Amino acid sequence: MIFYKNERKQVAQLMRRLYKQKLTSSSGGNVSMRTEDGKILLTSSQKDKSKLKWQDVAVIDSDGTLLTPDIKPSMEINIHKKIYIQRPDVFAIVHAHPIYATTYAVSTSKINTNLTGESRFILGEITYIEYCLMGTEELADKCATGLKSSNIAIMKNHGALCLGKNLFEAFDRMEVLEYVAQMNFNLEVIKNSKPLPQNEVKKIDKLKNHYN
Repeated sequence: MIFYKNERKQVAQLMRRLYKQKLTSSSGGNVSMRTEDGKILLTSSQKDKSKLKWQDVAVIDSDGTLLTPDIKPSMEINIHKKIYIQRPDVFAIVHAHPIYATTYAVSTSKINTNLTGESRFILGEITYIEYCLMGTEELADKCATGLKSSNIAIMKNHGALCLGKNLFEAFDRMEVLEYVAQMNFNLEVIKNSKPLPQNEVKKIDKLKNHYN
């Protein structure tokens, strides 16, 4: 029996798109989708992300049982499982290592999302998750806790996590995160910036709440 072929194709396609957009390396990052019946479709471990196929996307039951035993899921499986438990509104998770966003993951500086209306609207506030060894329960717990009320996380000395109601929304947030991280970096170099005033930030947040 073929499980969720069309959905797994979408997950694999998005992983390839992340690589094509230079948002991660050929061995880095992972993508998942939660189906309406609670299954988690997660990219596999130790596969070339630029060539990922739907057959490389694992299917995990809501109780954590691996339904595709011939596919080794990402080592960050616990991050995905715990975020989905914590956030019933989330149906897609993208984890990647975009260069500018990850630069801020190893910096004491933080990314200002208030530089443009688009970045504030799409990203809101970014949460920062303290470093833990990759693949550990401790890291998964910190990610789930840190993303209770945010959809974007910078994982210190690691990378970035973006959540969404669907794959496109999660990917869009990752792409905009990298866009605004590069803008922040550029402004640190030229030492001259003019972020949005707080009254405009409040207007954007109000507009976002209206559309969500």
